[in-house]
Amino acid sequence: MDLKKIKERITLIESKRESLVQLLEQPDLGNLRIDVNQALEELDDLIDEFKRTFPDQTKAS
Repeated sequence: MDLKKIKERITLIESKRESLVQLLEQPDLGNLRIDVNQALEELDDLIDEFKRTFPDQTKAS
């Protein structure tokens, strides 16, 4: 997989993150809240790792 394709996928993941945040705000989520929170943490870790690994790629679109 080339860097351009990886950057496109990371951008897509970043755009979907807000859906998880909105889901986490639902009051009737129950035990699923733990899983949604974990998914958010893992997404954030993935995005941060990409930015640390390819710092030049986060500035250019």
